Amino acid sequence: MHEHTVHLPSGRRLQVLEDGSRTGIPIFTLHGTPGSRLLAPAFVADAKAHGIRLIGYDRPGYGLSTAHPGRTVADVASDVGSIADALGIRRFAVWGHSGGGAPALACAALMPTRVVAATSLAGVAPFDADGLQWTDGMGAQNVEDTELALHDREAWMAKGRAEREAIMGMSGADLMTAWSTLFSEVDREFCTPLLQNFLIAQVHEGLRPGIDGMVHDNLSEFGPWGFDLASIQVPVQVWHGRMDRFVPFAHGEWLSRHVPHAENHLEAQEGHVSLLGRVPDVHRWLAAKFDG
Repeated sequence: MHEHTVHLPSGRRLQVLEDGSRTGIPIFTLHGTPGSRLLAPAFVADAKAHGIRLIGYDRPGYGLSTAHPGRTVADVASDVGSIADALGIRRFAVWGHSGGGAPALACAALMPTRVVAATSLAGVAPFDADGLQWTDGMGAQNVEDTELALHDREAWMAKGRAEREAIMGMSGADLMTAWSTLFSEVDREFCTPLLQNFLIAQVHEGLRPGIDGMVHDNLSEFGPWGFDLASIQVPVQVWHGRMDRFVPFAHGEWLSRHVPHAENHLEAQEGHVSLLGRVPDVHRWLAAKFDG
């Protein structure tokens, strides 16, 4: 495991963590909302076994990365490119889960000569997506947060700060209870104590400095993304589970219709967190694109 701090010309810093095979195929993983650079032990073991250099980082405002108010989804691509430059990586693949899904697509759209392939797992569709009722099928907690963010920003921020304080004292099992409206049955079955401990550790590290990362993630999703999905030319996978209550299945269906030539995996028996069980398949697919 290796940690890096990448300093940008703007004065911002990005905290990076890499593991797996140091000389292997470079694959970036983009965390959910909230989240951090920490890498799941199962993902690291898979990376080591299959010659993958797995790279995670704290998006701005999370963990040890400087906040970037007003950032767009597209800005993630610039940050990922800067990290790749700092690590001496010319070409790479990327996958993102949940709040990392749209940023993974941004990397595919905006860095076609560097990104070999990209995968979105349980990622959101644009907030203004034609024909999509964005919150339909979401658990009550995410619906409430979305409504507050849109109509009462002050109350939303206050709620976020209070929830962060509570989460910082939670165990992994506590988080399952706190987010009870979001975890489907298949997610609950998938979340072993080991995975629960990883999820809470990742969230704790991300929220350690405050709620800026989470706030700016959400605002970037609600506003213009800063790139056109139709412009994507590199190979892309879209994965989504029908049992997802964090990001409804309709988002995955919409993306599957609007990302050009996407390889779509719309899974009837998967949820939101359970879809992480498909990461080894994603790694194999992304790695194979380096041979193309």
